[in-house]
Amino acid sequence: MPAGVVHQIHRKPETRGERGLPKAPVPEVQVTPQGVEGDFNRYRHEERADDPDMAVLLLPLETIEQLGHEGWPVRPGDLGENITTEGLEYGAFAPGRRFRIGQTVVEVSKACDPCDNLYELPYVGRGRGPEFLKTTLGRRGWYARVLTSGLVRTGDSIEPVS
Repeated sequence: MPAGVVHQIHRKPETRGERGLPKAPVPEVQVTPQGVEGDFNRYRHEERADDPDMAVLLLPLETIEQLGHEGWPVRPGDLGENITTEGLEYGAFAPGRRFRIGQTVVEVSKACDPCDNLYELPYVGRGRGPEFLKTTLGRRGWYARVLTSGLVRTGDSIEPVS
């Protein structure tokens, strides 16, 4: 399996009355089994009791570009991903697959299903919300658990681990 790179890293601190997207780009982050330091995922915290299988959300840049070609002006970080990958297609990620990303090792745990929090994106809204959820079904990203903590920087390699 080919290697990829970290295209961009995103996080959003807990902000009263707001959901965790879109997330702002940052050059580097510490990643632990609790997730990306400085990032808050309200759903994961309030509904999933900080589920370690949802510590990090990965999404390929290639998927974002596909959505753009379909008329959705999605930018990295819009869908709530922590790491926008580049060079690995969506299908390269699957439950049980492990990747070294910078100093960390993560294991893909499950696909992220689209939710109505995506309605908050300015190009979606309530009117186009159901259409966007259907469009992003099976393309929202992959949750991963963190097996080895460490620093992740933009430009770091993403390599499969056997």
